[in-house]
Amino acid sequence: MDIAVLLYDGFTALDCIGPYDVLRNLGAQVTFVADERGEVRADSKMLGITADRSIDEVPSPDMLLIPGGFGTRKQMHNEPVLEWIRAVHAHSQWTTSVCTGSLLLGAAGLLVGLDATTHWASKELLESTGARYTEQRIVRNGKIVTAAGVSAGIDMGLYLAREIAGDQAAMAIQLGIEYDPQPPFDCGAPSKATPELIEFVGAMMRETETEFAT
Repeated sequence: MDIAVLLYDGFTALDCIGPYDVLRNLGAQVTFVADERGEVRADSKMLGITADRSIDEVPSPDMLLIPGGFGTRKQMHNEPVLEWIRAVHAHSQWTTSVCTGSLLLGAAGLLVGLDATTHWASKELLESTGARYTEQRIVRNGKIVTAAGVSAGIDMGLYLAREIAGDQAAMAIQLGIEYDPQPPFDCGAPSKATPELIEFVGAMMRETETEFAT
């Protein structure tokens, strides 16, 4: 299976590295792609990942994976990238996103009238593309699979591994990467967090989003 991971300035690293570390264990060929070959910086600016191919060089991967990040806002208006997403989706076996990567699927017109998820702080923006936001870890519509914020990409990777290779293979991967989350707090979704915490995190994210927009 050929998997293309789309990179762009301002992506969130775990959004793509989480599912990559799961799916590579299937023996899949994973290629990081971008507008142009070369290093692409994450939203922190402290980390870069090399895009080994341009999007023009990878026209028909079996799976498309779009990570989220504050850079998605600009990419929602990047028509060459959106056209590539549409073209890839026409032939893909799986079209997937993590966190706000679903905003690009929405901007490409692939989520109109469909349930989908994203980071909770971006649900209104997702719905502006015609999607119906739902607070679920993973949402599937046929071959389109969207995952919630950041860490949900690992869960999505395991979900896809099961769909592609079966339960035993997916469980072996989960054990191999020792994915056994035991967070110190039970506040990882807005339905579990206090209003004060939601407002605090939301304010920080709005400030960062403004910085990326300027």
